[in-house]
Amino acid sequence: MKYNVAVVGCTGMVGRKFIEVLQERDFPVNEIYFFASARSAGKVLKFKDTDVTVEELKEDNIKNKKIEFALFSAGGDVSKEFAPIFAKYNATVIDNSSAWRMDPEVPLVVPEVNPEDTKWHKGIIANPNCSTIQAVVALKPLHDKYGINRIIYSTYQAVSGAGMSGYNDLLEGYKGNPPKKFPYAIAGNVLPHIDVFLDNGYTKEEMKMINETQKILHDDSLKITATTVRVPVVYGHSESINVELKNQFELADVFELYKNANGIVLKDDVKNLVYPLPIDAAGHDEVYVGRIRRDFSLDNGLNLWVVADNIRKGAASNAIQIAEYMISENNAK
Repeated sequence: MKYNVAVVGCTGMVGRKFIEVLQERDFPVNEIYFFASARSAGKVLKFKDTDVTVEELKEDNIKNKKIEFALFSAGGDVSKEFAPIFAKYNATVIDNSSAWRMDPEVPLVVPEVNPEDTKWHKGIIANPNCSTIQAVVALKPLHDKYGINRIIYSTYQAVSGAGMSGYNDLLEGYKGNPPKKFPYAIAGNVLPHIDVFLDNGYTKEEMKMINETQKILHDDSLKITATTVRVPVVYGHSESINVELKNQFELADVFELYKNANGIVLKDDVKNLVYPLPIDAAGHDEVYVGRIRRDFSLDNGLNLWVVADNIRKGAASNAIQIAEYMISENNAK
């Protein structure tokens, strides 16, 4: 069976990656529709060997198309307005913005972690934050086998996580030009600041990781703190994750756990300088785990280094994997 698919926000960084990944994974597309703002309407983009004209995102262009999956990456305000419209016309929306993530009526899904949550969707499924996705893929095997008491996230996030404007700031910064997206230069620098600061002193990105991890792992008792940092890397978020487990573990068992974990590539041979790097993760859909070692400062402490392509697994590929899972389980709307 093939499906009618819409890509909303098709001209943006993640939107274009949706198109690329749909082709790479040979998603069973019948008809594909590209939507964007009025200023992008009329542009022509390729899908396989077909020229597809971008349409303006408005209800009149949606209602007669019998769309089954709508992949959104057009910002929270657009998602709030248009996701319910697509759902009204029986599409399943998989939304990459933060608009629906913490809505109790909307599943927040990573296929390697909680695919079963797709079964209770009501037309909209949320794609988690990029940094959360790779973290929970790495944490799921530990949570299942040992239980988790506490998590400390320290992230090193690529500029592409801020879209084309972040990418341009890095390139222009190396030419000596001032930043337009970030408050300070990112070229040759790191910024301990992703998204806006909140009254509690955390950034919105940090609170996303905390709240989304609890929701995805179905455990509001998890104690989590986070520091998120922007670094001068184009693609690939890196994370140092410190975990306090509930039960004792043998390090060899943890290595074995990751050798067999779904969606994970274990890269950990420090004697030969083998560990995950963002430059190696770029262009791939797996989550890379390495630098696995005990935290000797507390009982049952563990350190991990986790790397993934933030535009693929952290956004486009995760959304498409959700749709693939739903097709396999036959629980699309």
